[in-house]
Amino acid sequence: MASRTGPRASGTDGSDFQHRERVASHYQMRSGQSLQLPHLIYYTVNLVTVSQLSLVSHKVVASPYQWEYPYLLSIVPTVFSFLALPRNNISYLVVSMISAGLFCVAPLIYGGMEMFPVAQQLYRHGKAYRFIFGFSAVSVMYLVIVIAVQVHAWQIYYSKQLLDQWFTATQDKKKK
Repeated sequence: MASRTGPRASGTDGSDFQHRERVASHYQMRSGQSLQLPHLIYYTVNLVTVSQLSLVSHKVVASPYQWEYPYLLSIVPTVFSFLALPRNNISYLVVSMISAGLFCVAPLIYGGMEMFPVAQQLYRHGKAYRFIFGFSAVSVMYLVIVIAVQVHAWQIYYSKQLLDQWFTATQDKKKK
């Protein structure tokens, strides 16, 4: 029984409340952790195998487009979202959402516009100059862009949902 003025339960001095204020780990909402896995896989594959170490021949996999290098900065929102989780840090989550728009979605939109003339040439004339595992690089990259935009949109959406929950909880604590 919890009462400010009434009798205290026997065997306690009132300092054992901390375990009741924690949320069980299986109930904690994780901001896009499952959505970050495809992004981290793409980041690792693109950076390590193709562009830097040349582990895969450029005849099999095309070299990265220029917009993919700024897209590599999209690891920043992932880092900030992981930093925000342990302490429900609202400011880190806001930085994560803003940087997701700047470093994730913006390069993808620019990449879609940059590749449009090549896609138009492939569609009109059937000519492709770069290939990824035997498929035209432009068509594969457009597929990757569509999937990546969806993943980042989900990341931003769920981060916003989590931000709303954290902000409401913070406001409730301030009212008491």
